[in-house]
Amino acid sequence: MMKKLLSIVLLAFVYVNGFAQNDINVGIIPAPVSVKKNSGSFKLDKTVVLVSSDVKDTKSADLLNAYIVAKGGFALRLAKTAAANTRSIILSTSDADQLPAEGYKIKITPKNITIIGKDAGLFYGVQSLIQMMPEVAGDGMTINAVEINDYPRFKYRGLHLDVGRHMFPVSFLKKYIDMMAQYKLNNFHWHLTEDQGWRIEIKKYPKLTTVGASRNGTIIGHHPGVNTDGTPYKGFYTQNEVREVVAYAAAKFINVIPEIELPGHSSAAIAAYPELSCFPERDTFISDKTPWTGSRKGKQVQQTWGVFDDVFVPTEQTFKFLEDVLDEVIALFPSKYIHIGGDESPKAYWKESAFCQQLIKKLNLKDEHELQSYFIQRIEKYINSKGRRIIGWDEILEGGLAPDATVMSWRGVKGGIAAAQQKHDVIMTPNAGGLYFDHKQSDSADEPTNIGGLAPYSKSYAYNPVPTELTADEQKYIIGVQANVWTEYIQTSSKVEYFLLPRLFSLSEIAWTQDSRKDFKNFSEERLPLHLARLDKTNTNYWVPTPFGQDKKVLNGEDFNIALKEPVLGSKIYYTFDLTRPSEIGTLYTTPIKITVPKGQKQILKTIVVTAGGKRSVVTETILNNAAPDVKTK
Repeated sequence: MMKKLLSIVLLAFVYVNGFAQNDINVGIIPAPVSVKKNSGSFKLDKTVVLVSSDVKDTKSADLLNAYIVAKGGFALRLAKTAAANTRSIILSTSDADQLPAEGYKIKITPKNITIIGKDAGLFYGVQSLIQMMPEVAGDGMTINAVEINDYPRFKYRGLHLDVGRHMFPVSFLKKYIDMMAQYKLNNFHWHLTEDQGWRIEIKKYPKLTTVGASRNGTIIGHHPGVNTDGTPYKGFYTQNEVREVVAYAAAKFINVIPEIELPGHSSAAIAAYPELSCFPERDTFISDKTPWTGSRKGKQVQQTWGVFDDVFVPTEQTFKFLEDVLDEVIALFPSKYIHIGGDESPKAYWKESAFCQQLIKKLNLKDEHELQSYFIQRIEKYINSKGRRIIGWDEILEGGLAPDATVMSWRGVKGGIAAAQQKHDVIMTPNAGGLYFDHKQSDSADEPTNIGGLAPYSKSYAYNPVPTELTADEQKYIIGVQANVWTEYIQTSSKVEYFLLPRLFSLSEIAWTQDSRKDFKNFSEERLPLHLARLDKTNTNYWVPTPFGQDKKVLNGEDFNIALKEPVLGSKIYYTFDLTRPSEIGTLYTTPIKITVPKGQKQILKTIVVTAGGKRSVVTETILNNAAPDVKTK
């Protein structure tokens, strides 16, 4: 019995270790442009030397050596050149100028591993090599011979994080950036200001953080929530912490884009400085807009989610405030892009404000939408004067688009199409395209509290960021794609990870991989199980996929033969037919399930996946229906 158990363990070990190298994409996410497998293999052990003599910085060499130390327990000796009979890993910039931007090449022979690239390209080449490496076997690792040519489809590959509703420690932001870098994303969109909290220190306006960074409670329960929990919530990032995050990201070739919301989503700033409101004497929380007759002590940061009428008033005082804020922001962020929001800005107060109505007449504007365009264009002109460019959500199209603005299309794809047709750069991030990672990942009742919507990783994988409605020339203005993580219902770092993974992998592939190279079956059944198995060995949380082969809610018939497949290498599937919740004490799936359902009856198959690390999937139910009278068929 012991020998049989040992042979099973060894077989599983060989299976996991050989899995990546048998895959047509050699286990790499995102899939490369081309992969050519050759005969032979390279043995990576402590006798191998690491050569990077023509590489100016040591980031890529350090990354590779650190990984080998962690996995193999040994470091590679550094050398300026490779001796004739010495097996080597060579990092080189030779001929890298001939590669596309951020591109790289890998060639593995029994004698050498050569990675060619420059800056980010070399870094990404090392990331791909790391993904190809199996777990250590004996005194080293064996990597099959292969040639890889790779470069990105889009130059902008973004991931967003909202810290206005809930914020997260710098240590987690670094982990977030690490995950982005591992999967070749290059823009971190840091959503720093909101109605519910101002999260960045601005030295000229200290009340933005002493007042604007604190709220007296938070909505609790499932969307839309029931009430506030009454627990004070506060926090912000100091300028030193911001510099730390920006520098950390830059070392991994990630640009950090700050977002300072305007003219809407500004309740936290207005709570700190009421004079920025159309009606400083009013309390935001008085729904019937009754004038506030007392002192402004009642003014608070919003405790509930949603969109609020109190927005910035377009006075010279407001513009001076925003210019001062942006001066400090620009000094902290070297990004050529500054995100200014521009979304969900109600016009009710502007319509009611005598000042705003006079300004509309003075500027010969048509309406409040054109007043918003005026607001955005003034801010854009100021940001341009500092050598930077603005990004705004697609509402900035309303009333006329600012001359040099990049549009982030989130309300579907129409905004992106319109902006591209006007020859403006566009980043696609439609909420209906599976790119809002705060949406739930399945219809199971086991899903944690969320904002609603349904965005499984298959949906984001299927999204093509280039609209077919655009001409070939217009398509050039689609510069990239981004997914967004809004945090109204995501309170902890662990929950961010749960909502982020494995959808991050889908985002990576649609952002980097050429559309013709995408293959969902290969992605989901070959490479994703491997990457999740590796993730399972870390302290990272993630959503465990449900079994392959169990897709329909209702299957009609009498005799069923249900073949399932584990979605994570090393995981197990347990199932029940007795209406109880499956667990490790349920039936372990080992062979296809054969069952006959009597006429007029039904059986309910319930499954759960349990990973080697103890993580569990949601429970998935399939009704096996043989003309039962109470079953709706789909």
